[in-house]
Amino acid sequence: MKKYFKKYSLETKLAAVKEYLEGAESLRVIAKKYHVSKTMLHRWVAKYQNHGLDAFQESYTKYPLEFKMDVLNYMNETGASVEEATAVFNVTASSVVRNWKHVFETRGIDALQLKKKERSSMKKPSKKKQLVEGSKEALQAELEQLRMENAYFKKVTGLNSEQEKITEQEKSLAIYELRHEYKVIDLVKMAGIPRSTYYHWIKQMNRPDKYNEEKEAIQQIFDEHQGRYGYRRITLELRKKGFGINHKTVLRLMNEMGIKCLVRMRKYRSYRGEIGQAAPNLLERDFKATKPNEKWVTDVTEFKLFGKKLYLSPVLDLFNGEIIAYNIEERPVFPLVTKMLAKAFNRLNEGDTPILHSDQGWHYRMSKYQKLLEKNHITQSMSRKGNCLDNAVMENFFGLLKSELLYLQEFESMDHFKRELENYIYYYNHKRMKVKLKGLTPVEYREQSSLAA
Repeated sequence: MKKYFKKYSLETKLAAVKEYLEGAESLRVIAKKYHVSKTMLHRWVAKYQNHGLDAFQESYTKYPLEFKMDVLNYMNETGASVEEATAVFNVTASSVVRNWKHVFETRGIDALQLKKKERSSMKKPSKKKQLVEGSKEALQAELEQLRMENAYFKKVTGLNSEQEKITEQEKSLAIYELRHEYKVIDLVKMAGIPRSTYYHWIKQMNRPDKYNEEKEAIQQIFDEHQGRYGYRRITLELRKKGFGINHKTVLRLMNEMGIKCLVRMRKYRSYRGEIGQAAPNLLERDFKATKPNEKWVTDVTEFKLFGKKLYLSPVLDLFNGEIIAYNIEERPVFPLVTKMLAKAFNRLNEGDTPILHSDQGWHYRMSKYQKLLEKNHITQSMSRKGNCLDNAVMENFFGLLKSELLYLQEFESMDHFKRELENYIYYYNHKRMKVKLKGLTPVEYREQSSLAA
């Protein structure tokens, strides 16, 4: 492995760093071009991002104990590596920080004190004059302390208008705004946070948000789909727009932005006991279909609004999750299901003989219902009694429907809700992508499969 011991000029360091930040070449290519190791180039970049041109100025500083402890506390509290701490605090070399860490862990804080030789070269601090209690100087010092406390608490109260617990970030921002009026060392002591914490948040505040464009795109996608998309679907939409970030990063950014999908809710139960003949469970939780009209599932769900009720009876094709037919009624009467079936039958092609799976609700145990299926060459299948997982795909659709429509929007009347319900089913089929369908909508997936066939 090639080693680099050369001393580099300020011009070389700046040229290499700026070339990397412009994004023209990779870290490896630029390091090779300037005859520097990748580790060293990475260190230059990190220091430049934190301190600008000051990062490359020659320094012969003998670091005091307080500064060393600030660096070590920063590493301990934030989990930063030696390299990261070196860049943030602009220490001359990572080996210096690594040595402080080793000395502190093996020999304690006293071993970090400057040696006598080092102390003699530095200007001795003047001893603070002991103030006599009740004297003019003591009263002035006390008054100054009260002014500082008053100014600080005004700042943090203004930053935290909701009167919640004041965060370290808010404390650091208040200190930053008062740094020209009072000493930082006194402010952090009063705020009850370490200086390293203050420095950490100020570095973060001054650093540009590299995910600013991604956050804007996430918010736009989230708003466009009215909060219905979670991080996985948003990730797919971002990739369509040319953003190459993974789902973990999207989830983290959404958490930072405070946006997330609503939770799913339970559905209406239509089982009324032993009425009519039950059918065997032919589906047996095998929810995969190789072609359209091979396996269908159905159920009934109830909505309660404005002191009224509305019932939805849909049929879902397991091939692509599409709602191929549905009917809406104000009462859970038998025509709720038969009208839905009539629409579903129109989707059948010659030779189609699907399985239609449901729970053991009274509608599906009626002999008229079963004869309609038999007449149209449809095989009936039923979940085991009291086992909702046997019809999990339909349960999942109802959960989505209620969380993405019923509990997300406000409605003026039951008629308004019915119109929005029909709009949602169209949206679900034509616009809402499914991760399992490779980011396509149910209709897109069906049309694509028919072209491939």
